[in-house]
Amino acid sequence: MDDVSAAVTEAFRDEWGQVVATLIGLTGDWDLAEECAQDAFALAVQRWPRDGVPLRPGAWLTTTARNRAIDRLRREAVGAAKLREVALLAVPEAPTQDASGVPDDRLRLMFTCTTFGDLGVGGLPGGGSG
Repeated sequence: MDDVSAAVTEAFRDEWGQVVATLIGLTGDWDLAEECAQDAFALAVQRWPRDGVPLRPGAWLTTTARNRAIDRLRREAVGAAKLREVALLAVPEAPTQDASGVPDDRLRLMFTCTTFGDLGVGGLPGGGSG
């Protein structure tokens, strides 16, 4: 096992609980804390071979995981705010009324349900003159 793999393994063994506990204290969300801690360790596996193992791996992991959690919370807050804006814009307008005071939808429904016989049109069953 090379030095970086050994450092990541040791950091996982020594720091995992502290990183997750810090994130739970920050966010109050166990799932988010664990996901962000996992992301931090995955990032360590990618970056430490290139950049070198930091002097304080636990601090690096905690900071990286905390930044991930803050980014996720901000993204969720922005998304929720945008959904509220869209919901306000999508509120349907009140139905317009004509001079009779009957809303358009009810007037349309009355004409749809009315048959020619009800109108007394001549020559039709139920109609007027015949």
